[in-house]
Amino acid sequence: MTYRQYFTFIFIFTSIVFIGLTTDVTYAAKKSNPPTKSQVKSDAISKSPYLGAICIDAATGKILFEDNPDAKAYPASVIKLMNLLIILDQLNTNAVTLDTKVTITAESARIGGSQVYLKENEVFTIEDLLYALMVQSANDAATALALHVAGSKEGFVEMMNQKAKQIDMTNTVFNSVHGLPPSKNQEPDVCTPRDMAKLCMELLKYPNTLKYTSVVERPFRTDMEKPFIMRNHNHLLNNFEGCDGFKTGYYTKAGFSIAATASRKGVRAIAVVMGCTDRKERDAKAKELLSKGLIELAKTASVASATPAGDTNKTKTTDADAEKTSKEDYLTFQLSKSTLIIAVVIVVLIILLLVVLSYMRKPKRKDKYM
Repeated sequence: MTYRQYFTFIFIFTSIVFIGLTTDVTYAAKKSNPPTKSQVKSDAISKSPYLGAICIDAATGKILFEDNPDAKAYPASVIKLMNLLIILDQLNTNAVTLDTKVTITAESARIGGSQVYLKENEVFTIEDLLYALMVQSANDAATALALHVAGSKEGFVEMMNQKAKQIDMTNTVFNSVHGLPPSKNQEPDVCTPRDMAKLCMELLKYPNTLKYTSVVERPFRTDMEKPFIMRNHNHLLNNFEGCDGFKTGYYTKAGFSIAATASRKGVRAIAVVMGCTDRKERDAKAKELLSKGLIELAKTASVASATPAGDTNKTKTTDADAEKTSKEDYLTFQLSKSTLIIAVVIVVLIILLLVVLSYMRKPKRKDKYM
């Protein structure tokens, strides 16, 4: 092989390696930062795959996954979980009962968006309206309950914010009773995935919570010949084993959000995903988080049950070692990839250097015919 062929080979090989590496980096960058609707619509805060997400152990609050969990999002109808919590508090203190009659006002009947089409002077029980609130995500039902409990929407919003402070939802501010887009001169409702997870944990202290959040379909106005059929917007109830709550939310600027929970093998996880640009993407991420969370919790429960009584230190050490091992595996993978790249570059440089030295040391051939 001539020196020219050597140099040609080295040049081609180096070029292929360089192009391959830069293409990989470019592809990775594009994959991790795809175009989002928030870039197209400057007024939207939603992102792909989400603005923020978290998954926790429902029993202890232990964080199983978090990614930007303190991102301030617009929760939309997910705030109705706070409505439910306040009504359950009212039931717990006997301030109201499930059979308490609520007369629908003109103000409630005027609310748009998702609704059960309440009419002024109709009468429904608290329980009827709770199902409408959770299954249909009815804004008119949310308003009717708020007016009955607090006397005004403003009064109920104050109750919502007070309750948020009580359960340490430090980055949450409610400005409506239903989560609809803010009207003129009104600020939007703001919450974070972490705060929403705290609200979900609090709700699970009430046995009746899942009674309302797990319903997929239910008739409303059952005394009519053709009742209005309410259908839950939480698709995980149908296609994720063990899912029995909680609530979804959406409007254009807010994007798609969900607070979901599922139970399997005696453990329960809570997942919150907020500010997605796409509903299917939101649901897929929530399912992924719940699935991974439940698997991790089941493993931990198995280790705990296999550990002899009084040997709690061993369990803690095992968990710590598992986490350490996981991190070490990740670092090893990263190091191996970096080492491979460096090794390739070094080999190329060595070959190039050897060729140059060989060329320099070789004596010039004299023409015997000269």
